[in-house]
Amino acid sequence: MAEAQNKNVYRVQGFTCAHCAGKFERNVQAISGVDEAKVNFGAAKLTVFGSASIEEIEHAGAFENLRIQPDRLRAAAEEEPAQPFWRRYMLLLLAGAFLFAAIVLQYRLGEDNLLTILSFAASILIGGSGLFLTGLKNLVRLEFDMRTLMTIAIIGAAIIGEWSEGAIVVILFAISEALERYSMDKARNSIRSLMDIAPKEASVKRNGKEWIVDVEDIEAGDILIVRPGQKIAMDGVVVHGSSAVNQAAITGESMPALKNPMDEVFAGTLNEDGVLEIQVTKRVEDTTLAKIIHLVEEAQAEKAPSQAFVDQFAKYYTPAIILISLFVMIGPPLFGGADWNTWVYQGLAVLVVGCPCALVVSTPVAIVTAIGNAAKNGVLIKGGVYLEEMGSLKAIAFDKTGTLTAGKPEVVHFEAFGNAEVNFAHFAALEHKSRHPLSAAILKKADLDRVMFEKINVHDFISITGKGIKGTIEGKEYAAASPSFFSTWSSGFHAAGIKEQIEALQRKGNTVILFGTKEKILAISAIADQVRETSVEAVKKLKELGIEKTVMLTGDNRITAEAVGTELGIDEIRSELMPEGKLELIKDMRKKAGRVAMVGDGVNDAPALAASTIGIAMGGAGTDTALETADVALMSDDLKKLPFTISLSRKALRIIKQNIIFALGIKLAALFLVVPGWLTLWIAIFADMGATLIVTLNGLRLLRVKDR
Repeated sequence: MAEAQNKNVYRVQGFTCAHCAGKFERNVQAISGVDEAKVNFGAAKLTVFGSASIEEIEHAGAFENLRIQPDRLRAAAEEEPAQPFWRRYMLLLLAGAFLFAAIVLQYRLGEDNLLTILSFAASILIGGSGLFLTGLKNLVRLEFDMRTLMTIAIIGAAIIGEWSEGAIVVILFAISEALERYSMDKARNSIRSLMDIAPKEASVKRNGKEWIVDVEDIEAGDILIVRPGQKIAMDGVVVHGSSAVNQAAITGESMPALKNPMDEVFAGTLNEDGVLEIQVTKRVEDTTLAKIIHLVEEAQAEKAPSQAFVDQFAKYYTPAIILISLFVMIGPPLFGGADWNTWVYQGLAVLVVGCPCALVVSTPVAIVTAIGNAAKNGVLIKGGVYLEEMGSLKAIAFDKTGTLTAGKPEVVHFEAFGNAEVNFAHFAALEHKSRHPLSAAILKKADLDRVMFEKINVHDFISITGKGIKGTIEGKEYAAASPSFFSTWSSGFHAAGIKEQIEALQRKGNTVILFGTKEKILAISAIADQVRETSVEAVKKLKELGIEKTVMLTGDNRITAEAVGTELGIDEIRSELMPEGKLELIKDMRKKAGRVAMVGDGVNDAPALAASTIGIAMGGAGTDTALETADVALMSDDLKKLPFTISLSRKALRIIKQNIIFALGIKLAALFLVVPGWLTLWIAIFADMGATLIVTLNGLRLLRVKDR
């Protein structure tokens, strides 16, 4: 509890590379009073457990001139203060001017002229001042990161008289950092754009008057007035008015949803044509949009397997580069009698080309971009590991009700025997005690038929998981349950014509519920849950993507399940399953297929969702349980988002592999230039800078993946 009270989250401005973020984390960790520090480079956030002032934290990030501010949605959405280009890059422009002057002087006066050397030296000192301060401090502490390697290389170049090379390397490195920062900011904009969705102010009705109020001052229970063309600022429930609301920002749905009184609405959605009065149900920090942003940022902090591999590899890679560089410097002169100046220069170039920045950034930029893009398309992926796993799925299991079907069953056939009105009233009274979706269908019909059941008392009510319900009415025991339950419980099940009638209804894809006593069947109801229009298309698309097996798991009877499964083109249909049966099937599928996803509603079938490789929840918008428990949440009830997510995941995997291969390949190619002595410092910095920019831009291609 003490830890939770001392937890503070901050936004960080100024990050340039993942390696520097790691150093900042260690520096904050070293502050007196800080128990633990965690940096989320992808989201540019810092979480501190313990006590530390903003001044102390900024001092810990002074090596990169980091700026810190408390984490608030408003603060998160704010861009860095706009500065004129010349002021932002004043030192770089000044260093560039000195470099230009030095090159002119070198051409006119020669490279050994004092004025030429001083101009190159001024360019190096001005352009590399921040680099040298950090690099020298790291060198004293024996911390060998990118800046340390660059500092050694530039100082070494100056010592052996390669002033022009040293100055060009400084300028190119500064340009590289600026471009890398710009590219990472562009990746982070996938989150920032989410933060900008909801308005910062809203019209609120208080004491009969309308006020414009900051969203942070709006409380649960306040009434919002939202006019056509305005965005809804807070989560709430419509209390007056009707309108079409575009929910694409939250759910990814392309078509607006009609909202009437008692319907739920979300912050960040657009009111299209009517005036709505909305009662606020959550504060700004608790809205569905706020939770999505928080979960996306947390997801970007979770390391994918490939990222963990890269980080571990880089840990050993940098010391190895230093040893290779040292060998290049002293090996040929010491053992082959080669020129010291030439090979010290080559060794310095190896240090520059060996910087691990491109390798370290190759994975996180792709993960940040992909997860942000998915969120904008109505899919919440809870971490890099799940992003990677989605692309490797071999089989997908679906819950039927509410996933493949609409989850809103209706009574399509009802027949009561004997005193039909009394029997239906008793049936409805018993179902009134249950919370099962099929019970809602019976009660809806009872309301439409104006059957009076509310005053009928039900005693000794029992819910039989997966089978039905029982209760006592006026001293007699009744049951509303599946035919399989009645086949062993009631002798009335074996009456003439009953089985044939049940099978005829089931062949049409209906779920049959019987009502009766131990002696006779009093009513037969057939309930149909319509297949979603998107389900057929989604299953077809999944097969086109190469998913080897699709399975439907349901507690429904075999005939009903087969009717639905056949319509959808599902490969395998498993029916009449209890929750533990679904769990065992998922475990068995994992043994046979390896990676298996389970798609459900995030609340039911929890054991099966947990046992699968990836648990995917339907309709995450507004459902706290789905957002919290699932590995992936489809924010709308649209299964077509599933093929999109798999396609995005596979492209992300391809890009990550391309980035790692390219980052290592270009460095290896540059290192081969050492053999004939062709590697120069400016080629080395171009190789390092080029690799970093190319892997970053390649990762940003994931922004272009659309839900088609």
